[in-house]
Amino acid sequence: MDIVVKGRKTEVPERFRKHVAEKLNLDKIQKYDAKVISLDVEVSKELNPRQADRSDRVEITVRSRGPVIRAEAAAGDAYAALDLAHEKLEARLRRQHDKRHSRRGNGRLTAAEVPDAVPDAATLNGNGEVVSEEQLDAIPTTRIGSLEVQGEGPLVVREKTHAAAPMTLDQALYEMELVGHDFYLFVDSDSKQPSVVYRRHGYDYGVIHLSPDAATSGEVEAGGAGGALGS
Repeated sequence: MDIVVKGRKTEVPERFRKHVAEKLNLDKIQKYDAKVISLDVEVSKELNPRQADRSDRVEITVRSRGPVIRAEAAAGDAYAALDLAHEKLEARLRRQHDKRHSRRGNGRLTAAEVPDAVPDAATLNGNGEVVSEEQLDAIPTTRIGSLEVQGEGPLVVREKTHAAAPMTLDQALYEMELVGHDFYLFVDSDSKQPSVVYRRHGYDYGVIHLSPDAATSGEVEAGGAGGALGS
């Protein structure tokens, strides 16, 4: 696998290309993801003198059989920008690697899920003691937002509201790759609908649009709201 270094509206000196090859350790990257296909580095320069401290931008893109991982950073020179982008890339590769390994335990039932999945299974409390139906009925139920919680939980409810300027689908895809997430919530500038773009298998993406008007008028299709992008 080779590292492709290219400039966007700027020339990339040979010295910087050699520095990129030394900085991006391919062996280390392949330890995080053995299925890496290509690694691209794009260098661009901002000519606005007001942004002199962020004039050089470096974007690193790792493509593999899994999701595309991208890291981008800007600094006063290309070498500093490369260092920052490399740190972000390594953190995202490590996070993706840990996520793949943590999925090995999928399919196992937690203790709380056993009563629903196994008929006549005993209900246990937090100390592992059997709880009778009478004791279960006596456990107080509290309401947190729209959820009912029996006993002490545990349950953490976090609610956030973000200001969101409408954007195009292309912009949402770019923002998703920029933050390194598998999905991105946005307001579609064409339809004005709340939407989610997400990563599918291979290099495909999907998008879900929410249409309250269609739901109330009975026009929602049985297949759901998800749609795939790409082939």
